[in-house]
Amino acid sequence: MPQLTIQKVRAILTAPAGINLIVVKVETSEPGLYGLGCATFAYREKAVKSIIEDYFDPLLHGRDPADIEDIWQIMNNNSYWRNGPVTNNAVSGVDMALWDIKGKLAGMPLYELMGGRSRGAVAVYRHADGKTLEEVGDNVQKFHEDGVQHIRIQWGGYGGKAGALHQSESVPHGVYYDPKQYMRDTLKLFDYIRDRMGFEIELLHDTHERLQAIDAVNLAKELEPFQLFFLEDILSPEQGEWFRMVRCQCATPIANGELYNNPKEWDYLIKERLIDFIRVHISQIGGITPARKLAIFCEAFGIRTAWHGPGDVSPVGHAANIHLDLVCPNFGIQEWSGFKDASLEVFPGCPELRKGFVYANSRPGLGIDINEELAARYPCKTEATRWTQTRIPDGTANTP
Repeated sequence: MPQLTIQKVRAILTAPAGINLIVVKVETSEPGLYGLGCATFAYREKAVKSIIEDYFDPLLHGRDPADIEDIWQIMNNNSYWRNGPVTNNAVSGVDMALWDIKGKLAGMPLYELMGGRSRGAVAVYRHADGKTLEEVGDNVQKFHEDGVQHIRIQWGGYGGKAGALHQSESVPHGVYYDPKQYMRDTLKLFDYIRDRMGFEIELLHDTHERLQAIDAVNLAKELEPFQLFFLEDILSPEQGEWFRMVRCQCATPIANGELYNNPKEWDYLIKERLIDFIRVHISQIGGITPARKLAIFCEAFGIRTAWHGPGDVSPVGHAANIHLDLVCPNFGIQEWSGFKDASLEVFPGCPELRKGFVYANSRPGLGIDINEELAARYPCKTEATRWTQTRIPDGTANTP
């Protein structure tokens, strides 16, 4: 049998749910044998596409797709400067696609190839938001009635619902919120939901790094009586040392990591047990290969996984999350945003949600495909991202 080689590496850009997605397709010398991977950086899709097609395609042409570790190292080091989100997502797309090919060659779903299942299905959490407390409560109740046991609650989105802000006469354009108002409202929200729903369901919350570090410490302390499953992203990567103060002052479980790109952003948090859940965006750190290593590293220190799973992860990326979740003994929970009908049509083989658990199919590799003809009907839109232009009442730009 002739040596199997990589013949083409290309990016497929599509937005069936209105969010820019980037899927990498690695084609081989065996007709019909290819792999898919997620490289979604929704707000810099053209930059990622360029890395994939202008640099990785010629770099990888003719190489053996079986050499996943070696190819990952070559891609990571080829530009000399590394650990940035654009390059990492491009690396991830190829890496996932190579694992997909490996599973197809073996005739095994990826979770079997990585050692077999540690559980039968993957518990997920859903997002309940609303403009009023009652609306949030109604959405929580609907999820709970559908069998979801873990629910993230927000009142008015990230940073809360901006009320009557006290502002100067001239402020820059942006998306405004009041951090102190947000803190007060979050405590009201948890008080209302616990009073309405009791303590039989698991509640989560995402601060999305919207607070000053000392305020984040205070919020974690104030939320302790409500027994959260976890409090998410209370600090930015640049302020990680503050986790030591959080840990010293309260027992609220902490999840962090969706902005992480570089291992130095998380290694000390894990070694010092300053967080309880690692929730990286696996394409942001370079794909399945580094995510599997990170999960094993976390296992040694009692840290659980909670991979990032929002709408700006492609269904291919969600499938990769689920395969890792099935394998890792230190799995904690999986964020799940769900799929719209158009996404299900473009990506046949999506994992399925049933009563709070997601199930992978048993097809070889990642078990998911892409209909490129349908994908082309949903082109990406390149425009200035608005929601990240966040500001506090005096007009100062703040972390989104």
